[in-house]
Amino acid sequence: MTNQEPPRPPQTDPSPDPSPDPSPDQRKPASDQSQWPKGPNHVAIIMDGNGRWAKARGLSRSEGHKAGAEPVRTVLKAAHRQGVRYLTLYTFSTENWGRSKEEIDNLFELLISYVDSETRELLSSGVRLKAMGDLARLPLAAQKALSQAEKLTGLNTDLTLTLALSYGSRAELIEAARKLASLAKNGQLDPSAIDENEFAKNMWSSELPDPDLLIRTGGDKRVSNFLLWQLAYSELYFTETLWPDFGEKDFLAALADFHGRQRRFGRTD
Repeated sequence: MTNQEPPRPPQTDPSPDPSPDPSPDQRKPASDQSQWPKGPNHVAIIMDGNGRWAKARGLSRSEGHKAGAEPVRTVLKAAHRQGVRYLTLYTFSTENWGRSKEEIDNLFELLISYVDSETRELLSSGVRLKAMGDLARLPLAAQKALSQAEKLTGLNTDLTLTLALSYGSRAELIEAARKLASLAKNGQLDPSAIDENEFAKNMWSSELPDPDLLIRTGGDKRVSNFLLWQLAYSELYFTETLWPDFGEKDFLAALADFHGRQRRFGRTD
């Protein structure tokens, strides 16, 4: 993607926090991996920067997307070693359908190639592959490849790798609302019984716990219509590193940051 990696901003100390630092027994270890607890349980990643990586190197966007496949392998292995149980990757958004036909075709060719080449490795390593989103919009070849991989890896329990494809959180919320409205209209559901759990059961992500940590590469600091409902209490981590350059050290740095935070979920210390 680029001839030269864009310079990263210098590291600066954060603004002083007026509140006192937590005591040592309140702060989780951040630097020593041997002291980390397992996990986090669920990590979601917005894999951003393929196009800019390619442009800076005088390459096509397709070459950028191709280069972005290797970090998927690297991060998956690192997550597995760290005890992450769920890894969800924002692979193709509903907004991505607005890209050129050539780029879309290339993206799905890469997806099919990845699924075909990695399924045996996923199977042997205990990883279950899932896809979520408006999957009926995907090319038939992609639907077939994903369906076969899901069936082959369906009994694996070590880690669930979910590819968010043709996924948009607003579309997911609307679809869930339509399902609930239909159930209520047909007398199958009392509207007064609709709570957070009932709503979540009708979403594309119904089989997944909420993410503990969201990582976004590429420097932008937004969630871009990804898991809006599910990120309510997730920790957010943003990095300037473009996705094709994101390696195990970068992933572990995100986990170190996560393990150094206090999660209060709206409660006091």
